[in-house]
Amino acid sequence: MKSQILRKSRNIVSRVIGDETVLLPMYKNSDEINCIYTLNKAAAWIWDNIDGKTTVEQLCCRVPKEFDAAETDANRKLLKILGELKSIKAVI
Repeated sequence: MKSQILRKSRNIVSRVIGDETVLLPMYKNSDEINCIYTLNKAAAWIWDNIDGKTTVEQLCCRVPKEFDAAETDANRKLLKILGELKSIKAVI
C-alpha cells in the first residue's frame, strides 16, 4: 500500500466549518443522505494532503514530523485512517 497514490473521490464533498473538516457523500437527492463524517486533526491533515500525486510512503515520512510522534506509531495511525477513508469511499 505504501507505493500507492490515493486520490479523493469525486463523490465526496469536504468543507471546513470552524475548526472541523466535514466530509459529506454526494447523493442524487437529500433523502439518501444518511451520514456526515467529521475528521479529527490528524485525519483532516491527511485528507488535505491527499492530492493524487503523493504516495502513501511520502505521507508516512511527513506524519511523524507534522505531529511530533514516533514513526512507527504515526505510520500505524496513518494507515488506519487511510483504511477508514477507503471504507467510506472517500479515497480511491
